[in-house]
Amino acid sequence: MIGGVPRETAEGEKRVAIVPESIPKIGQLTIEVEKDAGAQAGFPDAAFVEAGARVVDDTKRLYEDADLILKIQVPTVDEAARFKEGGALVSYLYPLNNLPSMKKLSERGVTAFALDLMPRISRAQAMDTLSSQATLAGYRAVTMAADMLPKIFPLMMMAAGTIAPARVFVLGAGVSGLQAIATAHRLGAVVEAYDVRPTVKEQIESLGAKFVELPLQTQESQTSGGYAKSQSEDFYRKQQELLAERMKVADVVISTALVPGKKAPILISEDAVKGMRPGSVIIDLAAEQGGNCTLTEPGKTVVKHGIVIRGPLNVPSDMAPQASQLFSRNVASFVGAIVKDRKLNLDTQDQLVKDPMVLLKGEVVYKPLKDALERNN
Repeated sequence: MIGGVPRETAEGEKRVAIVPESIPKIGQLTIEVEKDAGAQAGFPDAAFVEAGARVVDDTKRLYEDADLILKIQVPTVDEAARFKEGGALVSYLYPLNNLPSMKKLSERGVTAFALDLMPRISRAQAMDTLSSQATLAGYRAVTMAADMLPKIFPLMMMAAGTIAPARVFVLGAGVSGLQAIATAHRLGAVVEAYDVRPTVKEQIESLGAKFVELPLQTQESQTSGGYAKSQSEDFYRKQQELLAERMKVADVVISTALVPGKKAPILISEDAVKGMRPGSVIIDLAAEQGGNCTLTEPGKTVVKHGIVIRGPLNVPSDMAPQASQLFSRNVASFVGAIVKDRKLNLDTQDQLVKDPMVLLKGEVVYKPLKDALERNN
């Protein structure tokens, strides 16, 4: 069975789905890697050859050969059209946001697994690419803020007097938020954090931050998988007003709040930005889903009301070597679970297989996608 690793074509994407160290771990596959697929992540073709892979200097041939394509970004429609009839795919898919590509993959009879739908169960922890990449994003958000803020993070005492530490406020205590808390605390900042889920209070405090409690009703604030749930418009309005008061004393705000499958909730109003100290910084890690700040412009850094607002996209790609390494380990673990005796061996009743499966030999098995495609016909 041949596993194909194409060069990522999405703008700004420097990562590669499989790195040389993972190739011996997926010995059930003969790995073919497109020429220069790992170059931007620091993995030259020679390293793949040394690990036992074949390097292919022809994208068309790679797709024609591969029984299983291993990718990071969602295939474009053109890429989907290149798949071997009846082939398979492991990648991020975000299927409801990429209907044309999903339709083309279905037409090609592809069996497709969405890494973004990996279940939050103990057996899947080693396969959780969202968590591994979010950890890096949380770290990077703090270093971005430290670079942009016109003051230092730690407390300093010297003959000339004392410099007070920077104050960092983290919104959302998922994987990226918790890493942002830990990193800001290590750099010496005074850290506060808020999450709609009161169950994360202990995690926040264990990392050295103060948990901010707001007088809001948060019943049913999270899903059975631990993700935050959408709330009412009235809830978000009151939340914005209360958060604005806390943001007045913050030098840095790092927002990470996401609701799976939906636009990011607006937590930071324009009035909240106006109330911040001049020169303060907002890093909006939710920018890829619209942003938590109403003034965020995804992919850009803007200055509004004297506040620097950055909405970075694809943050893990900034740390392509390590991000690729972690992603590759996750994918290798998943491949080990679905490939046996050099072929796909799928127990469709197993949650580990069933939850991320979007297509099975071209049939749409992910109901939300099936409904969306029917509506768009």
